[in-house]
Amino acid sequence: MRIDVFTIFPSLVDGFCSEALLGRARREGLVDLRCHDFREHTTDVHHTVDDSPFGGGAGMVVRPEPVFDSFERSGAPRPLFLLSPGGERFDQRAAQRLAGLGGFSLLCGRYEGVDHRIREHLVDGELSVGDVVLAGGEVAACLVVEAVVRLLPGAMGNAESPVGESFGASGLLEEPQYTRPAEFRGWSVPDVLRSGDHARVARWRRAQALHRTLARRPDLVDVAGGLSDADRRLLEEFPAVPYPFHFALGQEDPSP
Repeated sequence: MRIDVFTIFPSLVDGFCSEALLGRARREGLVDLRCHDFREHTTDVHHTVDDSPFGGGAGMVVRPEPVFDSFERSGAPRPLFLLSPGGERFDQRAAQRLAGLGGFSLLCGRYEGVDHRIREHLVDGELSVGDVVLAGGEVAACLVVEAVVRLLPGAMGNAESPVGESFGASGLLEEPQYTRPAEFRGWSVPDVLRSGDHARVARWRRAQALHRTLARRPDLVDVAGGLSDADRRLLEEFPAVPYPFHFALGQEDPSP
């Protein structure tokens, strides 16, 4: 897969995507990631890529010329997506769709935004990583690249990892995970996970995924088709592992 990223800070994206799983995927040739600095396609000595908006207003706007030139001379694959708060929500399903392509490109906005002619005549769509405003699209680009590349065949050491994790094949949140030691500060790993009964472990995991999803993201259960009779029996068979939330962003500040 080839992924091209257009930005005025290519080192931000390239550095992040050179480490850990992404770095290994690049070294092994699973993904060809190319970062382009569209400041290189300016004509003035200061490499200016922005200008004040027509009609007045706060902030500066990315000019169309360097962006068009950078993309058109790069041979980058389409579709080209602008990273923008107003774009289509990027989620696991979107990542799966992109992972099925031969390649795609990302455009990182900056300043107050981009000239609308870039949206109208150059990009194929827009992606949003959430209802939050960032200084630029670079962090969002890194998020999209990692979410997609880890789904490519061979990118992850265990082929089952992307199947059982949150938003995987089941569509549910992932169940709780434990590792050694079995006892830590008086807190024990559930007996079922140490029983050696793989069928019971599988049922427990499904039950815990259901408990967690019903508590935190019930909409995902609805999307997955609702609870089956077998699911309801699992919920009765295995109580929920506690998830104590000491502080939630939606509540009032508990500090005095």
